Amino acid sequence: MDWIALLLTLKLALIVCLVLLALGLPIAYWVAFSRWRGKFLVEAVVTLPLVLPPTVLGFYILVALGPRSLLGQLWTAVFGHPLPFTFGGLVVASVLYSLPFMVQPVASAFAAVDPRLLAASSTLGVNALGTFRRLIFPLSFSGILTGLVLTFAHTLGEFGVVLMVGGNLPGVTRTLSVSIYDRVQALDYASAGATSLFLLVLSFAMLAMVYGLNRNARTLWPGAR
Repeated sequence: MDWIALLLTLKLALIVCLVLLALGLPIAYWVAFSRWRGKFLVEAVVTLPLVLPPTVLGFYILVALGPRSLLGQLWTAVFGHPLPFTFGGLVVASVLYSLPFMVQPVASAFAAVDPRLLAASSTLGVNALGTFRRLIFPLSFSGILTGLVLTFAHTLGEFGVVLMVGGNLPGVTRTLSVSIYDRVQALDYASAGATSLFLLVLSFAMLAMVYGLNRNARTLWPGAR
């Protein structure tokens, strides 16, 4: 087991979850409640990473963050180094790649809230933020939890996007999936098998936790009804 790669992967997954919790909730809220007729275009963009080959997405992210792009030049001017092949580049790529895994379950949970409750909250004079905090968030807790767990699990297993944007730098961008690839290339099947088994068991445990907690979400969040 490559423990350095494991710690880096867990760190990456945790940061991506936190970033997508901040970005995904507003996007999911808009997707769930917006009445704009062109909303389907935004939904298609958000969902695109699910169907786009990881190497294609990684290539475009690499070009967008590269030193020849405006974003890449601004980043280099501010931080003194390019974003590709750094841990920061991995975070950006992983956030984009895992976006639908956070937004879709959360948007579905938001949309499932009874409209009569929202109307009652509005009638009582509660503003949108108060309605979200006291009503929508508690009732959608299981969907938010599902999005976080799926995002974490998906980030653990990323390979194509990670390799394209981050490369294979030990202690910097080498994640567990890249480490498995290295072990296979070196014909070290025992090490690759042990690491793969670890990811398999961990992913299964997280998915089992999602299904189990979704059945008991009301006990985890007493405000849910």
